[in-house]
Amino acid sequence: MDSQRVPLVGLTGGMGAGKSTALAELERQGAVVLSTDAVVHELYGEERLREAVVARWGQDVAPGGKVDRSAVAERVFADAEEGAWLEGVLWPLVGERVMEWLAEVRARHPAPRAAVVEVPLLFEAEMEGLYDATVAIVADEQTRRERAAGRGHVLQDARAERQLPQEEKARRATFAIRNDGSERELAAQLSAVLENLGG
Repeated sequence: MDSQRVPLVGLTGGMGAGKSTALAELERQGAVVLSTDAVVHELYGEERLREAVVARWGQDVAPGGKVDRSAVAERVFADAEEGAWLEGVLWPLVGERVMEWLAEVRARHPAPRAAVVEVPLLFEAEMEGLYDATVAIVADEQTRRERAAGRGHVLQDARAERQLPQEEKARRATFAIRNDGSERELAAQLSAVLENLGG
């Protein structure tokens, strides 16, 4: 890989696998990171997305001019067609934002070790081709269930049902990282990924 070019890495994994923990660890190790969940949150605060969801579902989803994400979630998780419509609106906007961010990252001196984007539905949205490498974080079912419950989620809810099985994510990823052990073990695996990328 060209040493002057910061590698773009897509980070994914099942619910409760520890994607956010891995993202934070990669940042500690010298990568620059971005969460698409954070990008989506920002986009909901902007006029173009607010106007699109209000035009689709009415003013109820944006009381007082602010998008109510739980009201949006109710519509998209209950109806696959509505979910597909929202993804069709959201993903191009997210992609645009990621590319702007990447251009800024690649202009930095000194260059970071990698530019890592956390994308929960990376393979489901067929976006892996945008990345130089992909990383899937996986963990055993019991660990994932406990982590999800700690955040008030049920592992087998509508969000989880939209995702590929984690074994499939691991099979499709450039690197599959197990996150059932200690944070030190996770850090060592992620360090090896960065070394492998030449970072």
